[in-house]
Amino acid sequence: MTTFRRPPAPWDPSTAHRFLTDDGAALHVNATGPADAPVTLVLVHGWTQDHRTWDGVVERLDPSLRVLRYDLRGHGGSAPAKRGTATIDRLADDLAELITARAPEGPLVLAGHSMGGMTIMKLAERHPELVRDRVAGVAFVATSSGQMDRITLGLPGIAGNGAATFERRLAKMLARQRRDALPLRPAMVRPGARFLVFGEHPRRADVDSVTEQLLCAHPASVAGFQDAISRHDCRVALAALRGTPAVVLVGERDRLCPVAHAKVIADELPHAEFVRYPGAGHMLPQERAAEVATRLRALTRSASFSSL
Repeated sequence: MTTFRRPPAPWDPSTAHRFLTDDGAALHVNATGPADAPVTLVLVHGWTQDHRTWDGVVERLDPSLRVLRYDLRGHGGSAPAKRGTATIDRLADDLAELITARAPEGPLVLAGHSMGGMTIMKLAERHPELVRDRVAGVAFVATSSGQMDRITLGLPGIAGNGAATFERRLAKMLARQRRDALPLRPAMVRPGARFLVFGEHPRRADVDSVTEQLLCAHPASVAGFQDAISRHDCRVALAALRGTPAVVLVGERDRLCPVAHAKVIADELPHAEFVRYPGAGHMLPQERAAEVATRLRALTRSASFSSL
């Protein structure tokens, strides 16, 4: 059966699009804008997706802004997560290493969607000096600080109570996969993706993009990260970001990281701007690309002024 999985590129240390972590994982990196820009915006994607999540946002940003995107291990064009490394802790360490190597100076604005937001929270916990000294703005986009093992997918009663059990069974099935990609056709995946992660009236191109990215993800890695997400608990870690300019964005029809989860983050960051998007689901970088770009432009402008 046809899948979207791209063959992994051979590691070449001279290639700007590849980055090797300290445990040997090769990550696919996409950087745009001048290297000497006053502020670097780092965009971190979510579970089963890759750097293309942010395409619609990036095309609406100032081209003079330095933007750093990458595929998390086990996703997109990056190498699969080795045994024991499909954890949020390891993602935070990858992010710290990438920043040190590819954006070693100047203020940073970090934006994380879904598991990407969780990665930024864990970065604050594991690398507090980096966050304190460099991070001048943060955007939490359709994400959660914990209790992801209790989600109901927006379903009522027994169906909602069984959502977490379904996810655990799905993760076990994926963990047994020995393939680099799921042997599924896009038409088999598209209806489920549309229901789970989109709100009202999604564009066909956005549903196709989410489906394609999912089919590029490494199944066993995805399973490991699903387990890590269910155990994620970073509410206390958010204290390290109090005082940092922040926005918390959520779709009112988000089934995966619902409004209540976003509200917890906003409560821990009382200075943050809390924005709810009626009709939108989980994929705000696609569903509300223009609005997300507007919030990120404001954060980067603020960071530029503060660096003068």
